[in-house]
Amino acid sequence: MIDDDLVRAHRNNIQRYHLLLQTTLTDFERQYVERRLREEQSKLDELTTRAQAKRDGQSATDHAG
Repeated sequence: MIDDDLVRAHRNNIQRYHLLLQTTLTDFERQYVERRLREEQSKLDELTTRAQAKRDGQSATDHAG
């Protein structure tokens, strides 16, 4: 499923950015990585919220029938 692939990609990017933050970076590099980390986390949160809402909607539909 596409959503699963996107979730995996965002999680991998988040892990990569966390590892980068453990290295020696210039202030500019650190700011960039921190910004990208926040963006990736935001996208992941959005995807997981949307997936949960979709599952909840399907559960309600399944029980209504």
